Amino acid sequence: MHCMRVHLLVSILLMPFFAFAQTKTSDDLFTEARNAAFEQKNYEKAKQLAKRALAQSPDYTDVAIFLGRVYTWTDQPDSARNVFENILLRGVTSEDLFLAYASLEYWNDNNHKALNLVNQGLTINASSEDLLLLKSRILYAETNYREAEQVIGNLLNINNQNTEARALAARISDNSALNAIGIVYNFVHFNKQFDDPWHLAGISYKRQTKFGSVIAKLNYANRFKTNGFQYELEAYPRISKMFYMYLNAGYSGDVGVFPKYRTGASLYANLPKSFEAEIGYRQLYFTDATWMYTASVGKYFRNFWFNFRTYLTPDNEDISQSYTFTTRYYIGGANDYFGAAIGTGISPDDKNTNVLLEEAYKLRTNKIMLEYNFSVKNLHIFNVNASFFRQEYQPTIKGNQLDIGISYQKRF
Repeated sequence: MHCMRVHLLVSILLMPFFAFAQTKTSDDLFTEARNAAFEQKNYEKAKQLAKRALAQSPDYTDVAIFLGRVYTWTDQPDSARNVFENILLRGVTSEDLFLAYASLEYWNDNNHKALNLVNQGLTINASSEDLLLLKSRILYAETNYREAEQVIGNLLNINNQNTEARALAARISDNSALNAIGIVYNFVHFNKQFDDPWHLAGISYKRQTKFGSVIAKLNYANRFKTNGFQYELEAYPRISKMFYMYLNAGYSGDVGVFPKYRTGASLYANLPKSFEAEIGYRQLYFTDATWMYTASVGKYFRNFWFNFRTYLTPDNEDISQSYTFTTRYYIGGANDYFGAAIGTGISPDDKNTNVLLEEAYKLRTNKIMLEYNFSVKNLHIFNVNASFFRQEYQPTIKGNQLDIGISYQKRF
């Protein structure tokens, strides 16, 4: 009898706690589920809490969309589709629903369905930055570059500081025109190292293919009072949504004005958080081959692009090093920006000066560059630039070099 009284007393004392545990609302469970997913990275716990919330409130759309997203993140596309379809069957139409469902299909390479869902979402909110960004990605994946460029342009008109849109716009712009022709001219003046200025010019033709863009170039230079020509072929094959390559080969019969051969290859990666990275090599052959290895990392942030690049050239005694930091400030689309760079050393990719890599004296070079790039209706691309070099071309002897360049590209 005494024991029963004790149990009864304990039950009475604990009753408020049981009542509290049983009165957790669906909002409370949703908050816990989000915390489990975003803070703890415990997706199984998040799913269980979301299911408990839906058991209490079956029509709680935000919880259902969240559950579908968690299924997407944990590679359970069929479960996610089932959740999203059930929401649609209830007659619910919301921007978040179409964004979540379209993202699922995009990540699972069902681009046609993803595009249909995005377009339904845009009928609800035509200015949705998230939906416009996803639509651009889908169109880019489908190699529909021209429409992708239009959509990303609309997004940047809404918010030109959208970092992810800025990064994607640059990739789309490189592929949006089926054809492009370009011309370039550079004037190079030395105050000490050489008596005569250099003149460089070039024409190019770019063709977009299903594998990526291919560019044919004819380069001309007058250096050391000698004329020369160089023939080049570049390609940018796409490997996946994340990776693409740069391939280059060139030949000239006018050695000294140009290297006899040049080759290059790089692997590029479009990384999360609007980062990008590259690793590769360049090779210039005059009378002997000079091999250079390069790596770079870039980052888009709002209207800015930042890039740090190095070239390393090993020889028998040492490793020559070149470093360049570049930034751009975008004032419009992907082809409208101010740029600046500062660095040391000579770049093998700079056709104005890379012949100096053959010189016996590979000493200190400091450089600074400014440029302005702008477009007219995305069909006419103009660039003006100026670079200043302070070069130690012989031990303890320094000279100045000034480069001025202009270029034009017509896309069609």
